[in-house]
Formats: sequence, C-alpha cells, structure tokens
Amino acid sequence: MRILISGQHGQVSRELQRRLRGIAELIVPGRDRLDLALPDQIRQQVQQVRPDLIINAAAYTSVDLAESEPQTAFAVNAVAPGIFAEQALILGIPLIHYSTDYVFDGMKTGAYHESDTPNPLGIYGQSKLAGERAIIDVQGQHLILRTSWVYSIHGRNFLLTMQRLLQEKPEVRVVADQIGAPTWAGTIANSTLSLIERWQAGDVAAWGTYHLTARGQTSWFGFAQAIGEALRQQGKPCAKLLPILSSDYPTSATRPLNSCLDCSRLQLDWGVRQPDWQTALRECLAKG
Repeated sequence: MRILISGQHGQVSRELQRRLRGIAELIVPGRDRLDLALPDQIRQQVQQVRPDLIINAAAYTSVDLAESEPQTAFAVNAVAPGIFAEQALILGIPLIHYSTDYVFDGMKTGAYHESDTPNPLGIYGQSKLAGERAIIDVQGQHLILRTSWVYSIHGRNFLLTMQRLLQEKPEVRVVADQIGAPTWAGTIANSTLSLIERWQAGDVAAWGTYHLTARGQTSWFGFAQAIGEALRQQGKPCAKLLPILSSDYPTSATRPLNSCLDCSRLQLDWGVRQPDWQTALRECLAKG
C-alpha cells in the first residue's frame, strides 16, 4: 500500500510517519514539492505518486495570523482539501483529512456532536469549515476527523511553550475559561492507524465526518497545571500559575470558550476509542 501524506514536518504528520512506516510505503514530500497553496502542484504530485490513500495532515494553523492573511489561510485550508478530494475521486481512493473544533462558536452547553451546526468565529475556523465542505461536495470516499488542542514534542504548540515559560519565569498567567480536550498528535496517529486497518480489512463502517479528541476535558489553565506537575516530578523548576479570563488576554482571533467534542460516534461506528487526555500527556512526555 502506498500512502501520500502532506505536511512533512507537522505534528500529526510526524506521528503518522512513525506509526505507518511499517505497514505501507510512505510518500511524504516537503513543501518544495507539495505546497498546498499551489493547486497545480497538488494535482501533479498526486498523479505522479498515484497512492492508494491520501492523508492531508497539513494546514495553515496560525489562528491569529489568519485574520490578516485570509487568502493564504483559505488557499491551504479550503481550496487544497477540495483538490485532494477531487484527485482521490479520480483515482478511486479514500482521503483522510483533519479539521478542528474551531468550526464551532463555543456557545453550546456540553460537547459538540458532528450534527451540530458549525459557526466559526474567525478566519481560521471559517477556512477549515470551507475545506470540510469542499471535500463533502466532491462526494468521494473520505474521513474528516475534527480534533482539538493538538500538541506533541515537536513543532510549536502549547505543551512546548508552557514547558519553556514555566522554567523561565517566576509566574505565568494562563486562560482558565476556555475548555476542551488537549489531544496528543500520537493519539490522532494511533486512531488513524486503526481506521486504516479497518479499511484495509474491508470493514468500512461509514465515510464522513467524525470527532477525534482525547477523552475528558480541562481548561488551558488545567492543562498548564498538568504540565507543571510533570516538571516538578522531574525535579525541574516550575513557575507559579495564575488563572485569567480570555478577556484578560486579548488576541487577534476570538477563540471558542467551549471546544469539547463528543467522540462517541467514532467509537460506535469504527470501534476507535481514545485515551483520556491525562494518560495521553504522560505517554507523550515519557516518549520525549
């Protein structure tokens, strides 16, 4: 089996490469060969590789910068996924694509289901929602996997930023009124592998949109507390943490206050269940 994976150095892509290398031939081109802002390059790469499966693990993820770069955000997050879907349909193969909790406005009480109406608050969420719709419009075989608060030991993310700040500063202020599920990129990769294995076995439940996050919920402050506790257990310095409101930390893009996604449909349809976020964090840190 030949799998084309976009986003060579991204958090999810790197974890996918670790887990899939033994079961498939992986083609993971860099941005010089697969720039998602260049539609013709996407088409050429897919037709050249002729994979059995496409995994789009690349995205424009600069939530605040997207407010001033909407054209780039939409090119990468909206147009490119549609092109991948079109090419997958031509080849008669599936597409796996990752989306985000930011397609919702965060105003709901309780976790969001796949059937809830999206209402993104900013350009990033709008571009990701447009990408979802572009894939659906093609009507090919696809899995759109919405996740949230992704972190790993690579790249730029909350875990690495907080580890640095907690060891450099005497105190760190962290937003406490936004809730969600911190999701290790390794968890996403493990779940994706399970889905691929089901597909390979001819046991496809249903194509479509699913939620895929770690189980449980916390705030960014609660996530920071868990990171700080891990540092203390390692005998490392750890700053004092102070909870603040979103209004105390203004950003260019408004974040949803509730990013919780209900993942029960993925378990019901595909038999894929994620670990709780605390267990996944410990596993991530142990591997680091």
